[in-house]
Amino acid sequence: MSFSTHVLDAVTGLPAAGLRVRLEHDGEVVAEGRTDDDGRIQGWNPGAGVHRVVFDTGAYLEDTFYPEVVVTFLITDPDRHHHVPLLLSPYAYSTYRGS
Repeated sequence: MSFSTHVLDAVTGLPAAGLRVRLEHDGEVVAEGRTDDDGRIQGWNPGAGVHRVVFDTGAYLEDTFYPEVVVTFLITDPDRHHHVPLLLSPYAYSTYRGS
């Protein structure tokens, strides 16, 4: 099973490169890193259960209403790839289950 994310900056229309992201399970950090030049993180392997992916948007955006975006999701099939994209702007964000 693997996990990936892709963050796009809706203001610039470009990938959000260098954004700090961490993955948590049972209150513990299981992975952390920064998005690459294409706004992506790939290859994390969180396993089954409830997880939280935390995006440090306050450090990335100069002026934002949302200093942190937390997406909580459930993995029931650990053999399947899970992708959580984030579309980001200073006063809004959206996410969905990707492929």
